[in-house]
Amino acid sequence: MKKSNLYTKTGDDGTTSLVSGTRVHKSDLRIDIYGDLDELNSLVGYALSAEKNEFSAIRVLLTEVQRFLFVMGSNMACEREKRVEYKLPVLEKSSIKLIENGIDELDFEIPTLKSFILPSGSEFSCRLHLCRTFSRNLERKVAEFHKNYEEVPSNYLIFLNRLSDYLFVAARFVNAKKQVQEVQWP
Repeated sequence: MKKSNLYTKTGDDGTTSLVSGTRVHKSDLRIDIYGDLDELNSLVGYALSAEKNEFSAIRVLLTEVQRFLFVMGSNMACEREKRVEYKLPVLEKSSIKLIENGIDELDFEIPTLKSFILPSGSEFSCRLHLCRTFSRNLERKVAEFHKNYEEVPSNYLIFLNRLSDYLFVAARFVNAKKQVQEVQWP
C-alpha cells in the first residue's frame, strides 16, 4: 500500500482550509490562534521534557492540559455555527476546575509573594515560565478575536487565564522544591 504524501500543495497560495472546508488566508487571526494553541501545546511538551519524574502531579495535569489545547484548536479551526454539526469536542467547565484545584494544591506549599519575581530558576521552572508568558499572549489574542470577530466558547478565556496562573504557581513550586532561590524585583 502506497503511503500518501504529507504535502497537498493546496496551501501554496497562502490559504488554508477550516474544518468545514472553507478557505481562509493563513494570516487570518483564527489561523494565528490555533497555530498558537499548537505552539503552546508544543511548549508544554518541551517543559515536560525537563521534568525528571520529580513532579508527577504537574506532569499529569499538564498532559491533560495538552489534550484540552487540542480541543480548543479543533474548535478554533471551525466556524462557530458549524462546531455542533461537525461534533467537535468541547472544553468543559471541569477543565477549569481541574486547573483551579492544581493551583490550590501547589500554592498551599509555597511562600506568599511579597514582591515581583524574575522568571528564573531551574530548567523546568524556566520552561514553565515560557509556557506561562505564551499562554498570556494567547489569552490576549483570543480576547481580541472574541471582541472583534466571533464569539469563542465562554470557557476559553477563563481556561487560558487559569492556565497561566497555574504555570506561574507550578514554576514557583518547582523552584521551592528544588530549593532554588527566587530572584525578587526590584
